[in-house]
Parts: sequence; C-alpha cells; structure tokens
Amino acid sequence: MKKLTQLAVVGYGLVGKIHAQEIIKHPESNLCAIVEPNTKIAKDENLPSTKQFPTLNALLDAQRPDGIILATPTSLHISQGLDCIKKEIPILIEKPISVHSKEAKALLDKASDLNVPVLVGHHRRHNNIVKSAKNIIDSGQIGEICSVHSTCWFYKPDSYFENSKWRTQKGAGPILVNLVHDIDLLRYLCGEVETVFAVSAPSKRGYETESVASAILKFQNGVIATISVSDSIAAPWSWEMTSQENDIYPQTKQSCYLIGGSEASISLPDLTIWKHKNNPNWWTEITPKFTLLEKNKPFETQLSNFINVIKGIEEPVVSGIEGYKSLQIVESILLSSENGTSIGIKQ
Repeated sequence: MKKLTQLAVVGYGLVGKIHAQEIIKHPESNLCAIVEPNTKIAKDENLPSTKQFPTLNALLDAQRPDGIILATPTSLHISQGLDCIKKEIPILIEKPISVHSKEAKALLDKASDLNVPVLVGHHRRHNNIVKSAKNIIDSGQIGEICSVHSTCWFYKPDSYFENSKWRTQKGAGPILVNLVHDIDLLRYLCGEVETVFAVSAPSKRGYETESVASAILKFQNGVIATISVSDSIAAPWSWEMTSQENDIYPQTKQSCYLIGGSEASISLPDLTIWKHKNNPNWWTEITPKFTLLEKNKPFETQLSNFINVIKGIEEPVVSGIEGYKSLQIVESILLSSENGTSIGIKQ
C-alpha cells in the first residue's frame, strides 16, 4: 500500500478549511492534524477523525508531520514558520509570507541553513489560466508588453471583520491581504518591479486599515502597470469573481487584467487576445481570439506540488523567495501610500 504524506493544517479559518478538504480528497495525502484553539472545529461534519491541537507547539510535541500548512493570521507566520523549520518540517505558508519582508528574509535564511523547503500560497500561479497567459506572452503573440491594468474591487461584508478582529488591524487591509496576489501574478507575467508610487484612503468603517489604494509600478523592462484595490466597492472586477477558481464567489464573466502589447492585447482571466487583422492600426478592424484550455483546481495542483517537494521530486512553483519578493512590492506600496513618495525596489 502506498504511503500517504502526513500533513497538518494550522488555522482552520476561511483558507485553512480549503486546505484541509484538499488534503482529505488528495489520493497521496492524509490530514493527520489540525491546529485550532476553537474546540468546535473537531465536530465539523466534513472532517474525518483528525487530531486537533490548541497550539502549534502542542502538535510538534506530539507528532512530526511530513509537512505543515500555515493558514493563520499573517502576524503569526514568522514565529510559527520558524518553529516548523527548527524541526526541519517543510512548510507551505499562506500569502503573504509575512507582514515585513525583513522578517521573511530571516526566516528564509534559517530555512536555507537547515535545507528546509518553504513554499508560499500564491495559488493563482497554479491556475491553467495563468500558465496559458504566461505561454502566450512568452511566445510573443502579443508582441512586447507595454502596459498592464489590474482591478481588484469587491465588497467584504461586516461579518468578515467581526468574525476575525485581526482583519481590522494595521497590516490586514486589502493591500497586504488581497493585492499581494495580483502583485505576485504581475511579477510572474511581466518581470521584476523597479519603482512603486501609491496612494490610499483610510477605512470607511473606522478600522486601522485602508479601504482603497492605487499604485503605479514601473518594471525593470520598461512595462508600466496601474493597479487598484478596494474591499469596500461593490463591483464585478476581481480575480475571485471572474476566474471561477472558488465556488463560494459568484462569477461575473468579466475581466480584471488588461495586458497591452505592441502587436496585440490580452484580457484575463477570459484569455481573449485582441488583434488587428493586419498591422496594428487604430483605423483598422480589431477582432478577438478566444483561447481554449482545460481548467484545473489551483489549490489541488498547489497541494500536489507541496507533496512532491516534500518527496524531493519537484521544485516549488512558488518558493519562499518568490513570496518574499512579492511582499517587498506590497510593503513598498504601503510605504509609498503613507509618505507620498516613489519607492525604489531593492533586488
């Protein structure tokens, strides 16, 4: 009988539940434990007979999983990550990897010293839509990328904040929690960022976070991107509501990324390429070309990658250093929006 990879999930909130269910369904893994102080979790009808621990240290004292997924508040990622790394247990840390990039770098240095794999949960890179877009761009079908616009607008209900007070605190706003996904995809599709300039507005609900922010990003290759995020706008333009990745979100059949090239442009996640029939010319007809692809489940694909990294047969699709670099950009957006200056990105 094939040995199953023993995995534990720390934090059984919105994303932790997704990870737990994926582990249960995966043919090569077993959910050996959940770390969650709320004892009611153990009675969840969707869970098998899984051991529950109130703290990560309690879990580590009792057993050694093959891998651990950290789906806890961002402020806990570094301390919990270091606890796992010291036990030489591979980890998948939910995005963002940390609140501060300096702390993330220290964690990654420790992991490197002990040769412990660290993955970051930027699951969108595992989506076939993103993989296809990357192939289209790299193959030159839209020419040289000139500009990108990304919209990340949605309305989070009051209950989202009331159920988890940490979401109302500084560092838990849409820039760090949501925009980091979009930043990671822009880096993946367009390259590394050189400078950032951003503005933001404070929470309309009186929290310590921002409610809306916009940024201009200049990439090393000359691409200019504009990006906007808000958790207080009722709108259909966000990855969650357009990509069909997660059934808990209504789908709008809209696009949230526009990528402009010298030969053509492409919108995502619908993967529509817009191109003039002959040479680019705004006086000639421009028509759409729709890209067909086989859809996948990114969380499932991400889990398979984590399992294979643990087994030593694959490299991380999104390594700790990739999560660190995306956090650097988000951190710079936060800083720029606070002091009103352009921020250069240290590579």
